[in-house]
Amino acid sequence: MQRIGDILTLFNPVEDKYISREFQKYGIYLADTLNDYKHKSLYIRLAKTVPRAVLEKALTFVKDAHARSKGKLFMWKMKELRSSDKSKSSSPTFRRVG
Repeated sequence: MQRIGDILTLFNPVEDKYISREFQKYGIYLADTLNDYKHKSLYIRLAKTVPRAVLEKALTFVKDAHARSKGKLFMWKMKELRSSDKSKSSSPTFRRVG
């Protein structure tokens, strides 16, 4: 978690004049890293709603892979990570009694 002071020191009012929140900046960073400026609003929404750990894991997966469509690969990996997290949390744990 970044401190407010760190975010404000990185904020450039000339370059980032329409970005007022940290998740917006991270969404733009995702779009820039994935070379998918057409869907930058999607990445901003994902940065707001999806846990940052899932986004980071998917991004490192895409950075390591050499894909033609980084955006598609990112969305696929994020879907896989989210479904694996849900299946782990929804599966009941059975304990032996007795």
